[in-house]
Amino acid sequence: MHPLSDLKIAIYADGADKQGILELYQKPYIKGLTTNPTLMRKAGITDYEAFAREILEIVIEKPLSLEVFSDEFSEMKRQAKKINSWGKNVYVKIPITNSHGASALPLIRELSQEGLKLNITALLTLKQVEEVIEILNENIPSIISIFAGRIADTGVDPMPIMRSAKTLLKPQSQVKLLWASVREILNIVQAEQSRCDIVTVQHDILAKAATMLGRDLTELSLETVRMFMKDAEVLRFVL
Repeated sequence: MHPLSDLKIAIYADGADKQGILELYQKPYIKGLTTNPTLMRKAGITDYEAFAREILEIVIEKPLSLEVFSDEFSEMKRQAKKINSWGKNVYVKIPITNSHGASALPLIRELSQEGLKLNITALLTLKQVEEVIEILNENIPSIISIFAGRIADTGVDPMPIMRSAKTLLKPQSQVKLLWASVREILNIVQAEQSRCDIVTVQHDILAKAATMLGRDLTELSLETVRMFMKDAEVLRFVL
């Protein structure tokens, strides 16, 4: 069995590389997929709808989160409804605020009450989690994405925050807690230890995890020494 299959947490592949998405979709240990405008820009995507619809021709049995990209809430609403219409497995990603800091809570409430499956993204505080929980439709599946990696970037341990968030979500069986912005393989393990339901992992880190997770450290130590030796021989160092 693949080491990633041993984890209880659901792993979602995070990216916009079409070939990578389609390959990872076939992996049993990948339980869902996500993307965002930043990843799409890195992948050179220029036609959002064409890209999404092409992916959804293949990705039909696992959830796929697709994000709105307007800064105006009325346009966000229009985009959300359109994206939602593309597939029953689609979760619409709505940022917690727009770029000016205006709260998206009224829009989130409206869309959730209308039955859209939402992935509320870019949360970093427990206050934001509390506010979202209060307005979500408890009968509709939803995801709350906390950017634990960005929290860690500030020097703050995200694990206590994630555990507290999970406690807040306990009464809401339809709402899943997602650990976002993974920086390294250790974060996947930390997400599971924090009792998160989902962790999103970018394609390059997934590739590394596929070969490194669970490796024997003594064996890895020897492999490292052999790497140093090989490189020194290639360089033909002389003292």
